[in-house]
Parts: sequence; C-alpha cells; structure tokens
Amino acid sequence: MKGVSSAPGDYIYFKSQVPLHKIPIGSKQWRYYDCGPKVVPPLICLPGIAGTAEVYYKQIMSLSMKGYRVISIDIPRVWNHHEWVQAFEKFLDAIDVHHIHLYGTSLGGFLAQLFAQHRPRRVRSLILSNTFLETRSFSAAMPWAPIVGWTPSFLLKRHVLTGIPNGPHEPFVADSVDFVVSQVETLSRDDLASRLTLTVDAASVGPLLLSDSFITLMDTNDYCSIPQQLKDQVIERYPGARRAYLKSGSDFPFLSRPDEVNLHLQLHLRRVGVEARPDLVPGIPKDGTGGSSSEQNDGRENADDAPNGDGRNSQSPTGESQPPPPPESTDSQNIDNQLLSNAKISDPNGELLAFLLLHALPKNQQQLIASKAFLHFALDAFLIYLLPLYLETLYINWNYFWKFRQFV
Repeated sequence: MKGVSSAPGDYIYFKSQVPLHKIPIGSKQWRYYDCGPKVVPPLICLPGIAGTAEVYYKQIMSLSMKGYRVISIDIPRVWNHHEWVQAFEKFLDAIDVHHIHLYGTSLGGFLAQLFAQHRPRRVRSLILSNTFLETRSFSAAMPWAPIVGWTPSFLLKRHVLTGIPNGPHEPFVADSVDFVVSQVETLSRDDLASRLTLTVDAASVGPLLLSDSFITLMDTNDYCSIPQQLKDQVIERYPGARRAYLKSGSDFPFLSRPDEVNLHLQLHLRRVGVEARPDLVPGIPKDGTGGSSSEQNDGRENADDAPNGDGRNSQSPTGESQPPPPPESTDSQNIDNQLLSNAKISDPNGELLAFLLLHALPKNQQQLIASKAFLHFALDAFLIYLLPLYLETLYINWNYFWKFRQFV
C-alpha cells in the first residue's frame, strides 16, 4: 500500500483488530492470519499470483464472526509443486491443524488441488474459483520462464499486472483491482519469481480421492485472466461438483462481491458438515493484540512483526482470535441490500424499487413525499395544459391593443 489514505476503511479496521502471524519453518517464512474458534475445522484461503494473505480480509471478518475459523496465507517461496506439498504439510503441522477445507483462486486453486491429490487424508473439501488443471498453456505463453529467477523485480511486476484488467469496470471491481495492485507492490522479486515458476512448472492435477460432492466450483461470468477453456476443463473434471456462478466480479470476486462469495462459502461449509460455533465468538479479543492500522506494508521489513516461535504465541490464551463486531455491515443490512439488488435486476424501470423504498419510510415522511409529489404533478399540469392557453390569450390581447393603437 502507498499510504493510509489509499486503504479501504474496512481494511484499516481489519488490520487494527486481527494480528498478522509470521513463523519460520525450515527455510520458509510463512505469513498468515488465523481468526475464529480453534475447535472448528479451518477454511484455509490460498491466493493467486497477485494475491497476499490480506486479500481475503473480507472473508476473515465475515465468517469468523459467524463462528467459522478462517486462515489466510501467503504462498511461500517454493520453486516446484513437490516442494509446495511438503512445505504446506509442515505448516499445518506447525499450527496443529490436521483436517482442512481449502478455498483457492487461480494459482491458489491449482495448488489446493495438488495438495488434495497428494495428501488426500488431510483435505475434507475444496472450493475452487477461476482456476485450472494444468500449466502447459501458461508455460507456452511465457517463453522466458527459464530465466524468471534472474528477471528484475519491475519486469516481474509488470508481467503480473498485465494479466489484471485495467479497462472500465463497476466501482466495486475497480476498487478490488486497486487493492490487489497495491498488494503486488509489497511482494519481493523472489516472491514473484517463485509464484511465476509455480505457474509455468510442468504439472497437472491427477485424479482426486475426494468425492465431487465435496467440491464447489465458484467462477465469475465476466472478464477473467484465466481462459474460459481452462475453467471448462475444471468443470468437466468434476461433473458432480456444486456450481456457484457469479454474474460479475472479475478475477477477485472475494473483494468485489464479498457478500455473495461469503454466502457460497458458508453454504459449502454447512453442506460438508462444518458446524459453526457462534457461541465461542467473543466481542473483544481476549489477548488485546492486533495489527497496526498505519502498517500498510504489513511490516514485511518491520521488527515489530518478528516471527513467532511456534505460530501460536500471538493467539489468545483460550485458543480463539476474533475481531470485535465491525461498525457496519450487519446481517439484516446484508439481507436488505440483497433484496434491493434483486429488485433492481427484476425491475429495470425502477418502479418496484421506488415502491419498496417509499414503504420503508416512516408514515410522516411518506405524507411529506406524497405532498411534494402532488405539487410537482400540479405544476406539470399547469405547464402542459394551462401555459399554452395563457400564452394564446396574451397573444390575442396584444393584437387587439396594437390595432387599437394604430386606429387612434
């Protein structure tokens, strides 16, 4: 991020309430957020090439307050898919997590499938969004892949940002793109080189032992950097998977359409048997820890975010890490917004929406609006019907006056 003023308000609130964890495991440095009751099997979010652990902050805030445990991670510096599987398994052992549910987008979805293939006993379900099954097409489009490790940082960032659409967007989509671009600026050259290497390294997803009924495919129907042909291959591979299409959202629906994404995630977790524990959601973090709202670069170079020895030192004594309720966005407000959104879609002329808004007001305000509407109607009637008659009478009188003046 380039400054506090460029950060969304809910992201600043998230950073002030949810601590960032850093733990070294072997030669790998893991950055992650862990929020929610620890007795609940976690949903682990894996970002794409341009993503960081922060891009899922809307899912962390929403689902953790409903009693789910959400872990969002940065993809560490690994250079092949076998190394990824081993490193991720060591990370799960370090934070004492055995059975997981994976939500991956783009490259994160591909890595989630690979881990489910090679460690089937640990993965209970998958949510895949705008992802793919093999890397052949990406390696063909990147002939300079063998020298990616020696490529300067600015060229790697330019290549990553080229895949992000920069045309006219809906406001929420544009905001999501701006946020992701700001996160790309925080990545080092080695981070980018590692992720691009994973994208072009020859690999494909083999058969999974996981049943299709435990898989949800959540794709967007508008522009996406993942070709539709690759997304169709995923659909063909898992014909029995639940399909959750989003009308829009581009590459980052978790930021641009968080309410819809959170709803699909919650439905998936319920369907695969994850029981939320809202009774364990505290109002205020018991350990009183939290990130700094002014730390927009997430302290990648900051000594205040020194690595935790076992990955659990910064958690609360009861094993729960929860943000207090945010100042906005209650469930009832989400339902109202969804109803109004549906009204806009089914009523393009706006008549039904105006009716709903009118009856949502107090009675005295309804009477005031009705009075103003009557006055506007009366004025329109005067302008349409009476004004031409008045002008015609004025014209006749002027003619008589002019003729009488000439006679005199």
